[in-house]
Parts: sequence; C-alpha cells; structure tokens
Amino acid sequence: MQRSEMLYPKIDAHVKQTVAAKPKLVQISTAYGKPAEGSPVIPRNKYVEIRQDKPQRKNERDLPEYKTCKYITAAIVTEGSEKGETKRVCANPECPVHHPKKQHQRNHADAAFKAEQEKRREEAQAQATGLRVLKAIGDAVPVRLMKRDLLFLAERLTAVLDERRLSVFIRQHGIGKLKDDAAPAKLLAAHLPKAEESKLSRILVETATLLSMHNPTDTAKVLRDAAHDYKVDVDAISATVKQEFTAKEKVRAEKKATPNRPVEKHKEGASSKRVVA
Repeated sequence: MQRSEMLYPKIDAHVKQTVAAKPKLVQISTAYGKPAEGSPVIPRNKYVEIRQDKPQRKNERDLPEYKTCKYITAAIVTEGSEKGETKRVCANPECPVHHPKKQHQRNHADAAFKAEQEKRREEAQAQATGLRVLKAIGDAVPVRLMKRDLLFLAERLTAVLDERRLSVFIRQHGIGKLKDDAAPAKLLAAHLPKAEESKLSRILVETATLLSMHNPTDTAKVLRDAAHDYKVDVDAISATVKQEFTAKEKVRAEKKATPNRPVEKHKEGASSKRVVA
C-alpha cells in the first residue's frame, strides 16, 4: 500500500472532526462546477481565496485575491486536491469587492426593475389624474350648454373630420367658398366662433353622426338611428329625392329625343331687294 493511500483515511477523519467541532465552518472544493444537490460544499467558481502573501507586482494589487472585505471567513477544503487544508475566503455573492461583476449585474437588474416600477407608477398616476380632471370638467358643465360649451365641442369634433367630409360640411352650411389654396379646416375654424348657438348645435349633431360612420356599410344605419332620435322621416325624404331624380332624368330624355331645327340661312342681298310697281 502506498503512503498517499494510507493518508486518505486520516485526512477524511480530520475533515469530519473539524466540521463536527465547527459546524458553521465554510466547506469549499478546489473543483469547479455545480455541487451535488443538498451539499454544503461551495465549488471553486463560487468563492475567492484570499492570499496571505503580498503582491509582487503593481498590477497584482488590484486582483480580488489580494483585497479584503467584511465577508472574509475561514473555510476548510472538504473536496478536491487540497482536502483538509484551511483557507480564508470570501463566498458572499453580494460582496462588491470580490464579486463586482455579479454585483453590477444585480445592480443593473435592480435599476431596470425600479425604472419599470417607476414607469408604471407614473402611468397609473397620469391615468388617475386624467380621470379626475375629466370628472372635474364634467362637473363644471352647466345643465344647459352655453355658446362657449357648444363652440368647445364643435371645434374639437370637427377637427377630427377628414378633408372630404369637411368640404361637404362647408358646402352644406354655406360657409364661404372653397378656393384651391384654402384648407377646409382653416375655413371652418374661422367660421365657428362667429356662428350662432343654433348653428353650432346643428354642426355638433351632424359631426357626431359623421364620426359614427366608420365604414360605408355603417352609413345607412347611422343615419336611420340619428333620424329616429330626431323624429325625421327617412322614407319621405327618400321618396322626394327619388321623384326629383326621376324628373331630372325625364327632362334629359326629352331634350335628347327632340331634334334640333335647322337654321335657315338668308341669301346674301335678298333683304335689300325691292319690288318695283
């Protein structure tokens, strides 16, 4: 039997006695990797061994193993090539001296988490403030809307209309004349403050109706719903429009069917001849 083989039982016994005498003593391994599940042994990549000697070169002074911290503690090697030896180590992952990278990653994660929390808090606060302001505005609205209220609504609702609908609006209400260089929105915006309350009320209802038409298939239904609320006879209007179109088509057909009479040309000098008795 070799001498090294004879020493193993003695080393194992020494480790057991030491750990039994000091159950809180940190147990380390000189091997890297993941320890067995439930094992108290800390692998080499999870701790920094503090060296007892002083650095020989200037560039070694900044190495972690030559630095001290408040987490340094005694440890015993229970696994690996130096089994049974005691060392001074820092095995605290929170240590900013010996585990700065992990600490930086943790600080970065904490900062990102705090930033996200702050963002959510600001969003929630902004939403609560907005709802509170909206309620306060609603509380300030009088029972009967005044001109300032009607103008407020008209300006904001018509601003949502597209250019085509604005042009229709301007022609429908006779709001000036559209020029090639004039924007419908500016023309309507200039007209609204001068309009009477009755005109503003009409514009509000008509704008709300137009904004309810999200696509062409909604048009008929939206108009019928609005007409029902304001007691408007859609069928009667439809019949009148149909009669007008029929009458216009009849006139066009009659003009097309009537032949144009040829224009007689007078002979040159015929009007100047006189009959001599």
